[in-house]
Amino acid sequence: MRKFLNLFLFLYSLPVFSQQVNGEVIGIENKTQEKIIGAKIRSKEKGVNTDIEGRFTWEVEGEFPDTLLVSAIGYISDTVVIKDTNFLKIYLHQIKDLQEVVITGEKDAHSVSSFNPLHIEMISSKELRKAACCNLSESFETNATVDVNITDAVSGTRKIQMMGVDGVYTQLQLEGIPYFKGVESSSGIASMPGTWIESMQITKGSGSVIYGYEPMVGLINLELKKPDKIEKVYFNTYFNRFGRYELNYNGGGKVSEKWSQASFVHYSGITNENDHNKDGFRDVPLSQNIALLNRWRYDGERMEAQIGINAYTNNVKGGQVDAFISDKSRYGVFINSNHVDVFAKTGFFFKDKPYQSIGVLYDFKYQDYNGSFGNDIFQTSEKRGYINAVYDGIINNTNHGIKFGASFVVIDLKQSLVKQGVGFNDDRLEIVPGVFGEYTYKGNRFTSVLGARMDYHNLFGEQFSPRFHGKYDLSETLKFRFSSGRGFRVPNFIVDNISLLASAYSWQNNQVLQPETSWNNGVSLVKDLKILKRKSQLVLDFYRTDFTNQLIVDRDESQGIVVFNNLEGKSFSNAFQAEFSFSPIKNFEIRFAYKYLDVKSDFGGVLQQKVIIPKNRGFVNLGYVTRNKRWEFDWTSTFVSSSRLPYLEGESSESSPFSLSNFQVTHIYKKWDFYLGGENVFNYMQKNPIVDASNPFGNEFDATRVWGPIMGTNIYIGIRYSIKQK
Repeated sequence: MRKFLNLFLFLYSLPVFSQQVNGEVIGIENKTQEKIIGAKIRSKEKGVNTDIEGRFTWEVEGEFPDTLLVSAIGYISDTVVIKDTNFLKIYLHQIKDLQEVVITGEKDAHSVSSFNPLHIEMISSKELRKAACCNLSESFETNATVDVNITDAVSGTRKIQMMGVDGVYTQLQLEGIPYFKGVESSSGIASMPGTWIESMQITKGSGSVIYGYEPMVGLINLELKKPDKIEKVYFNTYFNRFGRYELNYNGGGKVSEKWSQASFVHYSGITNENDHNKDGFRDVPLSQNIALLNRWRYDGERMEAQIGINAYTNNVKGGQVDAFISDKSRYGVFINSNHVDVFAKTGFFFKDKPYQSIGVLYDFKYQDYNGSFGNDIFQTSEKRGYINAVYDGIINNTNHGIKFGASFVVIDLKQSLVKQGVGFNDDRLEIVPGVFGEYTYKGNRFTSVLGARMDYHNLFGEQFSPRFHGKYDLSETLKFRFSSGRGFRVPNFIVDNISLLASAYSWQNNQVLQPETSWNNGVSLVKDLKILKRKSQLVLDFYRTDFTNQLIVDRDESQGIVVFNNLEGKSFSNAFQAEFSFSPIKNFEIRFAYKYLDVKSDFGGVLQQKVIIPKNRGFVNLGYVTRNKRWEFDWTSTFVSSSRLPYLEGESSESSPFSLSNFQVTHIYKKWDFYLGGENVFNYMQKNPIVDASNPFGNEFDATRVWGPIMGTNIYIGIRYSIKQK
């Protein structure tokens, strides 16, 4: 901690090169106001554009005053003189009787934020289009940071990983609200259709204290399509060779001067019995998923508000071919999941003080997740209430920002399991009030965020979570970031490990499980380059996560037993990633990435690499759009090294290295998109993913040793149709 303090003081003492001015550009039309996206702010030497919130940051090199020319399509340009660092509000009046002008622009599909001291990857809808994007778990196919793995060979469940650790240590958010957690941690990401998502932000490290105490290695924030910006009509249909089909609809827009709404409908299912490896088990379960969402937005002069309701039901039938609930002689996997939640956001603004606001987030959820693996039966449910209030303001000027607030979480969680005749229960009521504060300094080259929160858990007492993020601009094109922070969560040993029911292993839990706590420290370098006069970028980062306590799932201690213990010894993750993006010619983008994962824990007093976590991963993505924007081509290949497997007598202790390749071709004709794609195009499959598949009720059965694809080449087709708002 002393080293961080010394570095912090050193960076603050660096000489002044320039001064920053923050502002926003607002358009006026018939007495109504709207923030202008992409407005141009220019001087003789340089220029910037406003972001998606109509805001910008301007660096004044030398002394005040500075003169700016502000312009935007459809508005009368204006000249502004800035005399100090106070927040700048610029108003542009609309041009009357303007003839129709068609504007086309390019926004990076994937980029790393240049201004934020947190390491944030920005993923736009353009990037999401590169994959079939049937649901969130399949939306990371063209991303090197987030890995998605199949948990077992019978349920079809997928879970994410960041920095080599399980997805439960990454907080998934819906527009700032913690979302897929608790009961939903195992299955929730498959319930969110990719077509609903407008963009994603992936934050590496412990993140901001505003979003809670649980982020330990990262955050993934989902931005859904907004009621005031959504397509008037959007329709998507999808079908693949394994019998999976999907229908998506969304649409909306303004219903009055201040109100707008958006509606989303999703239906998908798999009806074909697939057993291509002839082991008697379905390669992919039969399933049916229905999801609905409706949201409203209110825009007032001093208040903004949003409210929405989301509901889904999902049914899965896996296991042996022709296995049904009524037939106990065959091994079946039957999972039923139901969800409903109401979420809301309110924002209040102070008159003549655009840099001050109060925001409140609300979420009230009910979730159940019940089913069986063979003769093992589990039942889980969760009721959750969440409120988070944040004040956002400045101290004297916009170089010094401050946020503080309070949160309140209530979780009524019920978990029960009967495995091999032995019952397990993990019911609890969590009540967690918390307070937090965050100070942001924006200097000439150095920007930092220093935050802390204190939460009181009714079962485990006070939990203090300090976090620090800093960014130093070594030059205009080279950014250096560093971060440190603490996180904690309460493990759910049943629902977090549901996939381990897909084996004959018995479970053993003889300890009172304690909260998991960790420290995450990381550094990154982002270098913007010009190669052949074209934009390119190199990103290098290293993050280490040290667990001071963790739920250890030991599959090696005793043959045929899964043991759950509190950490005794060490547990850590070292994650290094290098990513290079380059556009050799216009409309052609190339991204290369390499990731090294050193993830170890003490198992029975021996420090070992965790199971089914490859040390090395490679990634290549090629994307090309034709000059007339009618055709889009995308190719992605991933390379995965071998990984350690749980000990099993007579079976290999390591997996085989392999590679996977996917492609997609899209043709755009007016309001229509026609796409054709392939996954695992070279037809690589893990041999015998199920141990003793011929005797599923025997003592040797194990469907959890999955480290590669269990399905062959998949070919899919789809159609999109959209009518945009005027």
